[in-house]
Amino acid sequence: MNFFPIPSNVTTDFLFEKSANYFHSEDAPKRAAALLPKVKIITILINPSDRAYSWYQHQRAHEDPAALRYSFYEVITAGRRAVPELRALHNRCLVPGWYAAHIERWLTYYPTRQLHIIDGHKLRTDPAAVMDGVQKFLGVSQYYNYSQALTFDPQKGFWCQLLEGGKTKCLGKSKGRRYPAMDLESRTFLSRYYKDHNIELSKLFYRLGLPLPSWLREELQKVMR
Repeated sequence: MNFFPIPSNVTTDFLFEKSANYFHSEDAPKRAAALLPKVKIITILINPSDRAYSWYQHQRAHEDPAALRYSFYEVITAGRRAVPELRALHNRCLVPGWYAAHIERWLTYYPTRQLHIIDGHKLRTDPAAVMDGVQKFLGVSQYYNYSQALTFDPQKGFWCQLLEGGKTKCLGKSKGRRYPAMDLESRTFLSRYYKDHNIELSKLFYRLGLPLPSWLREELQKVMR
């Protein structure tokens, strides 16, 4: 609670927390609702195949023994009899990508109006438009013009804060880390693995009256062929 002091102005100040671990937790939604029933929740969804690969590369960068020892394909295809460290990495790569199941769990404890879903691909390509939607969702009264505050840095490969004099302020070295493209065998396996999960997610988006993210439309087209 030391990280969340009472704001000086409870009507205008916003407190945020970001975590990659709450979303797929079976306990977090119930606990969060008990502590903060009126909180607004934002979740960013990218292609679950890319999310799995990104997590694998994240673990490699942090010298996870299993990620260093096994290839990505070996990790995602590991069976139930795999050694514990391999099985743990397998689950951590794949389970968070069951998006529909996890969102449904959060909607058990929170009304739809308190949940905002962001297309991760659009966030990378058009962050100003996405942030306009976030401000509207949060009810920010003093609008901030992100289109004038962000600029694309070709060397970094992502958008950065634009400072006075044309200088930029970008995220640290650990962000935007470059790594080899996913191999076709793994991509094909994951498209099949997430097929039913992505179909359920499309049904959920339809029920909530939300447009399908671009990556979800592409994945659905793959499985319909």
